[in-house]
Amino acid sequence: SSPHLVQVRERIRINGQPISKDLFNKYFWLVYNRLDKTKDPVHASMPAYFRFLTIMAFHVFLQEKVDLAVVEVGIGGAYDCTNIIRAPVVCGVSSLGIDHTSILGDTMEKIAWQKGGIFKPGVPAFTVAQPERPLEVLRERAQERKCPLYLCPELDDFEEGCRALELGLAGAHQRLNAALALQLARTWLQRRGCQGLGEVKEVPASTDLAGRPVPVAPAFQLTDAMIQGLRDTEWLGRTQVLSHGPVTWYLDGAHTTSSIQACVRWFRQAALNQDKPDDGSEVRVLLFNATGDRDTAALLKLLVPCHFDYAVFCPNFTEVSVANNGDQQNFNVTLENALVRCLENQRTWTRLLEEKGGQDPWLSSPLRVGGLLQPAPARGSLLLVPPAPRPLNSPALVFPCLAQALRWVAQGRDPHLAAPVASGAHSHPAASSGAVLLREAAAVRVLVTGSLHLVGGALRLLNPALSQ
Repeated sequence: SSPHLVQVRERIRINGQPISKDLFNKYFWLVYNRLDKTKDPVHASMPAYFRFLTIMAFHVFLQEKVDLAVVEVGIGGAYDCTNIIRAPVVCGVSSLGIDHTSILGDTMEKIAWQKGGIFKPGVPAFTVAQPERPLEVLRERAQERKCPLYLCPELDDFEEGCRALELGLAGAHQRLNAALALQLARTWLQRRGCQGLGEVKEVPASTDLAGRPVPVAPAFQLTDAMIQGLRDTEWLGRTQVLSHGPVTWYLDGAHTTSSIQACVRWFRQAALNQDKPDDGSEVRVLLFNATGDRDTAALLKLLVPCHFDYAVFCPNFTEVSVANNGDQQNFNVTLENALVRCLENQRTWTRLLEEKGGQDPWLSSPLRVGGLLQPAPARGSLLLVPPAPRPLNSPALVFPCLAQALRWVAQGRDPHLAAPVASGAHSHPAASSGAVLLREAAAVRVLVTGSLHLVGGALRLLNPALSQ
């Protein structure tokens, strides 16, 4: 799977656990040295990062003699380096979204074409409810490749006549993923000749699936193991909640329009619908960053209805110096470029709040958008805020790294994080923005989203055990 959140070993798991450091070290050098000896002597080329890890993952699975390998594509499908498997047991395509447009294309139809590239002759494939045109493209790709394609029934159809299924992953969108997982698992179990897989249920297809150009697979009676599997599923960084005393962190790696919409629905239900604390106020904070060619303005606009008191922007670097965090490094992005992106996001957020109509007390007078970003380096750090009538209560702040951003949000109230330093890293007076409110609030609810890399960096700091 990719990307990893905290350690690269998360990408290669056996029986649900990342392979050990010793195993990773052993296979890394075995694969690296073999590739180095056999590389093209003229061009001296070695596989790029993701390709190398894909080759290594296949090698690990073969050497460790796994019974079943679940392989998630990196980007797209058709031209992804994972797509060298000639005869998989089954293929699945989850909900389509607009992402990686510079590589996959800028429409859902183009992206559906790329995703359908994993279909193989005679190998059954399943997908979930999709918009009409992209679903048509998937059907055409399946016909080209002589691949039988089916729509998954709604999870409701599996619950017909039995109790509601519990899912380990929160959010309504996970019901689609669960329905797809059930079909993929059953297909593999059937191939293995397993008995007692549950009878096919005579349930009419949900009305919104009826009349689609792709046939709907029948629902079936779930086994106890399947029910338990859905209930016990864990996946860090997706609709994850960490309660650290008065500070509650809501982490979701959403980074597309559709996934941010799902994230907002989940967050509002999980946090904003809760009653205000009896003994004091509640402060809501957004911690956001996005990478690549994503339309961050469109993503931020979807987050405005959550009514955040503060929005914090920072790069995905855990510390200003990332030399000691090899797993967190991104050699494609410099700190300077990442900070420029954060400043653009800050300006966008302030404009969105301004357009909202001055409902926030610190936006009582129109902000001068042209002069929003005033760099104020202080002892090697950077914290920027838009000029406002009350600069010490700015709704949008930029920090140079995750550690500083998280410390500011927590204000010493999260036992896993040190309190912000009074002088030095936060010596600029704007660092006191909101500090009193955050320290005195009975509840601080923080949504961390926009990038899986951002969520991974936050997890590394909030749950140090994941780095072991």
